[in-house]
Amino acid sequence: MDRHTREIVGLHVNQRTEEGVKGLWDSLLTPFVDAECHTDGWKAYRGVVFGALHQVGGTQHMERFNLTLRQRMSRLVRRNLAFSKKLENLIAHLWLFAHHYNRNRRSS
Repeated sequence: MDRHTREIVGLHVNQRTEEGVKGLWDSLLTPFVDAECHTDGWKAYRGVVFGALHQVGGTQHMERFNLTLRQRMSRLVRRNLAFSKKLENLIAHLWLFAHHYNRNRRSS
């Protein structure tokens, strides 16, 4: 998520491992690859985000966005009937949400 515009700039669905972090890093748009990256200090980030680009802390915007996702997408809420049987469907739904979210951020 871009810290200034609050737009989603990358998305990857995986476990919170180094492989998952690499997938997220690879999904970033080109202008954001050299940008400062704020994380919660999880050890998997150290192998992917290097040097001065990696800042620990400042993740409150992302945490708030995660809450927004869970509130607006019933597929991400535990104990519900709106689950995705296929991972591809969940990923497609997340990308659709991201595009809709970004479009609404620009227009407001």
